[in-house]
Amino acid sequence: MAAATRVEECSANPGILFVGWDLGSRRWKVASTAGMGSPVRHKEIPAGDRAAVAQELGRAKAKFGLPATARVVSCYEAGRDGFGPHRLLTGLGVENVVVDAASLEVPRRARRAKTDKLDATGLVHRLVRYAQDGGGLRVVRVPSVEVEEQRQLHRELRSVKGDRQRARNRITSLVAAQGGRIRVTADLLTRLPQLVLPDGRPLPVEVQARVRREWAMLAAIDARIRALEGERHQRVLEAGPEDRAIARVTQLMRLRAVGEASAWLLQMEYFWRTFDNRRQVAAGAGLTGTPYNTGESVREQGISKAGNPRVRTTMVELSWGWLRWQPTSDLSLWFAQRFAGNTRLRRIGIVAVARRLLIALWRYLETGELPAGAVLKSGPGLRRTVARAA
Repeated sequence: MAAATRVEECSANPGILFVGWDLGSRRWKVASTAGMGSPVRHKEIPAGDRAAVAQELGRAKAKFGLPATARVVSCYEAGRDGFGPHRLLTGLGVENVVVDAASLEVPRRARRAKTDKLDATGLVHRLVRYAQDGGGLRVVRVPSVEVEEQRQLHRELRSVKGDRQRARNRITSLVAAQGGRIRVTADLLTRLPQLVLPDGRPLPVEVQARVRREWAMLAAIDARIRALEGERHQRVLEAGPEDRAIARVTQLMRLRAVGEASAWLLQMEYFWRTFDNRRQVAAGAGLTGTPYNTGESVREQGISKAGNPRVRTTMVELSWGWLRWQPTSDLSLWFAQRFAGNTRLRRIGIVAVARRLLIALWRYLETGELPAGAVLKSGPGLRRTVARAA
């Protein structure tokens, strides 16, 4: 009897309604409970309907005998809907967390049942555990509206550059499918009629017409890229001293090897967050190791990649530039001593450089401490990249 009492005391969550949301494009599945051992209520409401959400929360409280002022703790998986539902829920006074969907444990059976109802139920059960001991869920750090807005420029630029590469690939593929080869350069339209295929024929008229249309699309994409890059540059030049984000972009650009594009992406995509230590900095970018150590088997599986892929890619590219433009820095000297002379080791070592450099840049922004042995830009280079501060 005493044991049963202790279980009841540990599982009770007086005055709290737990809610798990499974978000669909048209309907949201809602699973709610009053805590461990309490039944789960299942309902379905129109997607994004604020009034329906508020009404369902009120009905769930009444169902479980909770007062109208009871706390509501909820969660949903990060996905296509982004942080809009989170802001809707917090606007209603709900304590909501956004869950990293990739971190959710699933049974490893050959077949397992999966429905929206089961997903919502699993979420609410994990949420109860998370509220009790912090386990069961890994949550996503939600950016402010302003921070999320600042991400749009570099993400659009990255997407448009992908479109440019696809357009170039289509042009070369169209010609290659006829047996020819052509380079996508500024004089492509001039060279196109003169192209002779291996069998002596000119490029078919319809293929030439399609290539010209692809070229027109490519020209429009190039113009859009130039406009976006110009807008980014103007924001750096024209921002006032009260704009902390741009000030930190400028601070990064003072380092030799760090350009406008890298500085902008690192600040707007990553360094807006608050980190407690260097381990969090590396883990957030997926640059931490994943050891496999069981029994007699001991090996390293490489970096986890469980982090921001844009930051990770940028840091690897930036690390190669760092070795070139900061050859006397401690990091470059360490790389040369440890990995020089072996192509395979260099590819492995550059990831280690990326991790250490990311941590060094974080410290530089937070404390002003230069990476060991690094030098700042000076003269024309400084005026060109940080004209606002010169």
